[in-house]
Amino acid sequence: MAEKAKVDERFKKFGTVSFTSLTKTNDFIDYLEKGQIAGTRCKDCGRIFFPPRADCFQCLDSHMEWHEVTGSGKLVSFSKLEYGPAGFQADVPYCIALLDYGKFKIFGRIAREVPETDIAVGMPMKAITNRLPNGQLNYVFVKA
Repeated sequence: MAEKAKVDERFKKFGTVSFTSLTKTNDFIDYLEKGQIAGTRCKDCGRIFFPPRADCFQCLDSHMEWHEVTGSGKLVSFSKLEYGPAGFQADVPYCIALLDYGKFKIFGRIAREVPETDIAVGMPMKAITNRLPNGQLNYVFVKA
């Protein structure tokens, strides 16, 4: 009898609520578990992707490699959410934001530890890994 192929469901570990367990970029979770944040880079054209992608939309190819997100980015935009979508209702209020790292941007949450009065467009911030109370993994933005 043929052995059933194992399904890679590592992505179930990502976020407050995981809406998918299967993705071509499951290694993202391995990086988070090591305390690192990683995106992907196209080996052909050099385009950087975050969130990570398995396929380059510019080259239409799958020659991707992982790259670690390090250093700080500039806060481009942020918003305080008073209403949470499905699965996030208990988290409100929280702030979402966009950081510009130069060759790529990252969308995510600002850590609750950052006082709302300290948040300003243009400020340096960095993405760090975070383990949620339920054991799930994500990343948040803190002051750089």
